[in-house]
Amino acid sequence: MRAVQVIEAIGPDGVRAVDLPEPDPAGQVVVDLDAAGVSFPDLLQTSGGYQVVRPTPFVPGVEGAGIVREAPADSGFRPGDRVVVLALGGAWQRTVAVHPSTVFALPDAVTLTAGAGFLMNYLTAHFALTERARHRAGETVLVHGAAGGLGTACLQVAAALGLDTVAVVSTEDKAAVAKANRATHTVLADGFKDAVAELTGGRGVDIVLDPVGGDRFLDSLRALAPNGRHVVLGFTGGEIPTVKVNRLLLNNISVVGAGWGEYVRTDFGYPARQWAELEPLLASGELQVAEPTIFPLEDAAAALRSLESRSATGKVALSLT
Repeated sequence: MRAVQVIEAIGPDGVRAVDLPEPDPAGQVVVDLDAAGVSFPDLLQTSGGYQVVRPTPFVPGVEGAGIVREAPADSGFRPGDRVVVLALGGAWQRTVAVHPSTVFALPDAVTLTAGAGFLMNYLTAHFALTERARHRAGETVLVHGAAGGLGTACLQVAAALGLDTVAVVSTEDKAAVAKANRATHTVLADGFKDAVAELTGGRGVDIVLDPVGGDRFLDSLRALAPNGRHVVLGFTGGEIPTVKVNRLLLNNISVVGAGWGEYVRTDFGYPARQWAELEPLLASGELQVAEPTIFPLEDAAAALRSLESRSATGKVALSLT
């Protein structure tokens, strides 16, 4: 079968399209993937910069969507079912064999290509808002990097939960992407703190979802309303910021981390519980998933570079057919 491997941990240049044997079913659900999601952790793994360092060569990727080829009788799945999967052994390959607990039936309202990029970003966004920020009705959420894959997922999940959003973007073109993903308001990154103050009458926002970090961090804290929560999702801006905790004390604000992958390692059943909440919203259309930018499998390095250069908008995925 065709697959992508990281041959050398030197970044996108170390990625190659290869032929590999199909996986051993071994009592698991076998899925022929149509497409697989590309995420920022995948980029970090290609250079050994992620917290989990895998020995080369390895198949990157964690999420995908496709058609069940075979499944154990007690798995709840049958051949021909449309599904999305968490493939912890690597998703950038035509066929995967995965545990039934990491396979989820995809509603007909969602295409396989859109579903391929759903799990990592949308489950992270849901985790950040429900488990870490503990959102409440009527709150306003500021989303950094709002035109990226995780940012657009945050906007969509917040909208499905009935929350207003302020999307922070770097260009007007990216503002259009955020608006298409149900942002209530958009502001440019340059001067976003003052723009938020104007939008909220000086009160600030209740929640900040921040996958960027870097020099936006301090102004994000300043943009929080009393009792606000800043949720750290990553550091695509490069620099890992620090906080003077007296700011937290004086304004009664919080900074919390949202490491979805680490959380799942301690509670393997958590994604299934999230899916039970999100699947009805997907089926009804209350939760929407935009089509990703698709790259052929052979162009996996280019897909990764689009994340590295921050030129990608929305989700990026690989076609595996």
